[in-house]
Formats: sequence, C-alpha cells, structure tokens
Amino acid sequence: MTIPAPNITVPAQVRALARGAELTPVWENGIGGLTFRTDDRRFIKFGPLDAEANMRDEAERMRWAAQWTRVPEVIDQGQDATHEWLVTRAIAGESAVAARWTAEPAAAVRAIGAGLRMLHDALPVQQCPWEWDVPARIANAEARGIRISDELRDAPPIDRLVVCHGDACAPNTLLDDRGAPAGHVDLAALGTADRWADIAVAAMSTEWNYGIGWQDALIEAYGLEPDRDRLAYYRDLWNAT
Repeated sequence: MTIPAPNITVPAQVRALARGAELTPVWENGIGGLTFRTDDRRFIKFGPLDAEANMRDEAERMRWAAQWTRVPEVIDQGQDATHEWLVTRAIAGESAVAARWTAEPAAAVRAIGAGLRMLHDALPVQQCPWEWDVPARIANAEARGIRISDELRDAPPIDRLVVCHGDACAPNTLLDDRGAPAGHVDLAALGTADRWADIAVAAMSTEWNYGIGWQDALIEAYGLEPDRDRLAYYRDLWNAT
C-alpha cells in the first residue's frame, strides 16, 4: 500500500458516500483501491471488485469479530458491476506505520506483536464460520489462476489453531497515544488457521515498514520463540498466493 497524492481524483461514488464531508486520501492499494478519511470520523474504502478478499466479506467478518475485539463499526457496504465500497466508523488510534511510530520502531513492533496475540486469544475458534488454512488459501489462489508448487501443499503440522487476521501486516494494527494496541482493520480474509500464518506475515512486514532486524522482537512480544520452519513456510505461502 502507498499514500496517494493529496490531489487524487475522488470517485463519484466516494463523493456520494461522504455526504458533503471533507475527504482526505490515506491509502492506495496494489489494484487501485482507495481509502479516504472524512472529517466526521468515517473511513470510506472504494476499489475494483477483488476476487481474493472482497469488502462484502470484510464487512461480515468485522461485524462478527466486533463481539470480542475492537474493530471498526460497519456503517455501509455495497458494490456494482465493477467496484465495491465499505464505510466504517473510525476508532481512536492511528496505524502502526504512521510517522510517529515509524520513528519509534521498537515501540511499534512490540505493540503489533502484543496486539496480534490479544486478537488470537480473544476470537473463538469454535464459533468462527470461516477458514484461512492452507487448503482454503491454495483453493482461493488457484481459483484466481495462480499455480501453487507441490512444496507449498505440504504444510507443517498446526501449532495452535486460532482465528487469524488474514492480513496481519503492520499497517493493520492501530495504536493508541501510549503505543498500546488499540484495534485492527482490514479483516477481509479473517478465518481459522495456524497462528504462525499470521505471525509470519506480521514479522515479515516489519522489514517493509521499519527495516531489518525487528522480526524476532515482534515474535517475542507475541510471547513465543521464533519457529524458523513455520515462518519460512508461511512467508512462502503468502508470497505465492
């Protein structure tokens, strides 16, 4: 994800959803999807229909997860023949990759690890209706025309089954003013899987956002010693799918 230019063209659907509120662009993803913040504490996501993780699924998962953990409140969700959108109520806190926290990587990384453990401990596996395990992810990838190697079909034994975030990259953890985890966003792929599926992605994302050398600190903050085999496997699966 990147920060879009301040003068980016605002789609007409976003203008309509804003209902006259002032809009500030905050994110642009790899397929051209845009996220805007309004001056009345909402976020509006708008982008092309996504076969991998759509906003309808995200809204459904956030409504479910909100029973046990802090995620944005869903206000509106919809789609047409080519695009989809999601409107949520902002929650207090800012992304772990906001300028303040990229300048304090040790604090940010600890909070991401601790926040991921809190999420895994809070969400009930037995009540979760979705899966994000290896077979589900491979099936999703193949449905999108991605070829998966035989090596990736041989997953390590599950260490602990949890409800995974599904995209536990650093930007998707929110921190409060003290640097404590305040909530999570972007839950379109949420589902049950080995906890290392999330841990591997979160640890890998520290390199993209804070530089080399922070992966083990995140895993320590989660409360584990690094499992190099599972980390390597789930990083490869993430990159392949």
